[in-house]
Amino acid sequence: MTTYKIALLPGDGIGPEQTQATCAVLEAVEKKIGLHLKITELEGGDGCLEKNGVALPDSTIEAIRNSDVCLKGPVGESAAEVVVRLRLMFDLYVNLRPVKTYPNVPSIKPNIDFVIVRENTEDLYKGLEFMVNPDSAVALRVITRGGSKRIAEFAFNLARQREKKLTAVHKSNIMQMTDGLFSETVRTVAKNYPDVKYSESYVDAAAMQLIKSPQTFDVILTPNLFGDILSDEAAQLVGGLGMTPGANIGKDFALFEPVHGSAPDIAGKQIANPSSMILASHLMFNWLGRTRRDELCSYAAEAVDRALVKTLRDGILTPDLGGNKKTYEVGAAVAERIQPKKG
Repeated sequence: MTTYKIALLPGDGIGPEQTQATCAVLEAVEKKIGLHLKITELEGGDGCLEKNGVALPDSTIEAIRNSDVCLKGPVGESAAEVVVRLRLMFDLYVNLRPVKTYPNVPSIKPNIDFVIVRENTEDLYKGLEFMVNPDSAVALRVITRGGSKRIAEFAFNLARQREKKLTAVHKSNIMQMTDGLFSETVRTVAKNYPDVKYSESYVDAAAMQLIKSPQTFDVILTPNLFGDILSDEAAQLVGGLGMTPGANIGKDFALFEPVHGSAPDIAGKQIANPSSMILASHLMFNWLGRTRRDELCSYAAEAVDRALVKTLRDGILTPDLGGNKKTYEVGAAVAERIQPKKG
């Protein structure tokens, strides 16, 4: 049986608590489902920067490079030096952020289930900024045809697996060259997917529509910056950032994480919602199942999601969701509800 090597970065703030809860779930997956996982805990983030003078040591990068996948907790002020650097280093051009209602979790509307596909390596997040003079700064926005084409192809293929509906979000009426290139490229790709219902929306209109009628969306495709903003807005529709995981996916490697920050104000109190990181592990197993054609990994992904659903339905909730359970108690409850594969 295959042993999957998982590089684990607990991160900062509430990250170690979320990691503790998630590791309980991973242990249950090993014991009850029979997956073999070799988990290596690595340094990275604010604590590492303070201790070692660098937020992402070469030893951590090398360990990640030698792993099958990376799972990380939230990082604090050094996030750009950790996750943004890893996205660029491993060419993780897809940022996938599912948005879904769960039982007993406050939601603006019922039955929300869509996913934001965000280009992950271009746009203003290239970090190409400079001072023109002491009173003026400039940032360069990079959008390429190749980058737009490959993220569009990923999004359309995903749409085919879902409700066959895709909305491209941009602002080409204002940024006519950058977003113009993005939208033009997406339209060209759309011609190869006649079975997918394709539409476009300006980002301001899409932001409004997310509040008004979130159920109308299935797959949202957008450049990097707009995707970051819209996904945080979307998280608030379904109970907040504590319920939203993210995937960073490249050709041969992927990194999974909560989409929120390290919340230092509540660190160490065991009141953080671990669902975002548990759901990140769900995405991790789903990706391994799909890319490695491993049915056991695919089942593990389903089992983690079902166990979390049952935990929430049973009223085992952290304070942000109206409950009084500790972070580790939620993790233990999800682990307890992992079901073995029948047959």
